[in-house]
Amino acid sequence: MIRINENYLKLKASYLFADISRRVNAFQQANPDKKVIRLGIGDVTEPLSQAVVSAFHQGVEEMAGAGTFRGYGPEQGYDFLRELIAKEDFQSRGADISADEIFVSDGAKCDTGNIQELFAGDIRIAIPDPVYPVYVDTNVMAGRTGVNVDGRYEGLVYLDGTRDNGFIPELPGEPVDLIYLCYPNNPTGATITKAQLKKWVDYARENKALILFDAAYEAFIRDPELPKSIYEIEGAREVAIEFRSLSKTAGFTGTRLAFTVVPKACMAYDAQGNEHSLHAMWNRRHTTKFNGVSYPVQKAAAAVYSPEGKAQATALVDNYLNNAAIIRKEMTALGFDCVGGENSPYVWIDGKMGSWDFFDMLLSKAAVVCTPGAGFGTCGEGYIRISAFNSLANVQEAMERLRSVLK
Repeated sequence: MIRINENYLKLKASYLFADISRRVNAFQQANPDKKVIRLGIGDVTEPLSQAVVSAFHQGVEEMAGAGTFRGYGPEQGYDFLRELIAKEDFQSRGADISADEIFVSDGAKCDTGNIQELFAGDIRIAIPDPVYPVYVDTNVMAGRTGVNVDGRYEGLVYLDGTRDNGFIPELPGEPVDLIYLCYPNNPTGATITKAQLKKWVDYARENKALILFDAAYEAFIRDPELPKSIYEIEGAREVAIEFRSLSKTAGFTGTRLAFTVVPKACMAYDAQGNEHSLHAMWNRRHTTKFNGVSYPVQKAAAAVYSPEGKAQATALVDNYLNNAAIIRKEMTALGFDCVGGENSPYVWIDGKMGSWDFFDMLLSKAAVVCTPGAGFGTCGEGYIRISAFNSLANVQEAMERLRSVLK
């Protein structure tokens, strides 16, 4: 008989955002005349910029001509895009990353989930808490954990992020092999300094560990002193893989384009202690299981790096940062402690009650959707995340509703 991967049975019954969607749909069915304002899931709401749209059209037109049509492209991405990414996102900030160390894909969520295929089943994994659920769930699916006990999976090393440490966890108190980090952080909106990040790089180098660094929200950093890439830290090329996305940078959530950086100096080890190139391994996995992002999408992505595209992408991000500032200011004025909303599109709020209780109150009384912090881990209990991804008008209306409910 056909059998299942029983590791799936360890997973919670449903994904966090599926739970939210179910509750919101039930509310809308019971209250069809109420306008729901969604400040929960981190999906962009503003349209693609004109530079991107023009390049997209050009790419489609090229696909319509016999002389410019393209079939299968390189699985790693077209050189014209990889070269732009290397120059604009890394070399411009002093990070030694070359075009052939960049792998273009259809999403950072996919890559952060798929990368764990490269590693042994019995490695010791350190996961921040609170955290983006995909990091945990994909390792559960792969069989690297025990069962879930009181909200945490046996076998994982949890790194507590709290108000006391500014949601920057301390280094692991026990040996670990793989470390997940995300900054600017999802869900807390916290940012990390170069000095703080260097401690993690030094730890990884000393312990032959690997850091998976999710930088999907780097475009929201406006403080020039904060690192946008882990490769701004000396020695990180040897111990870190970085994930980037154009989803929030340039509104590509519905268009799908991201990339993963695997430096050639980044190594892992077999059971005998022999070194193996993670770049070569990821390239092998990528070429076997992925057929590349479509040419028009990559053409559109390249336009993000043009002078017009950079200005337009910055303006899009600035709009969301303005929304975040409004949310943070309002919630602080209402007496709530907040993190994020600066250099980040997320505001992490101490709700002074259970996370799902606060979620239900805002939904039922204000028709505003947030994200309950408990869905991101046990350290998220009592908090909510409010996303800045919406129109200015909707954010202002949502804050007026919350003021009337929470004052």
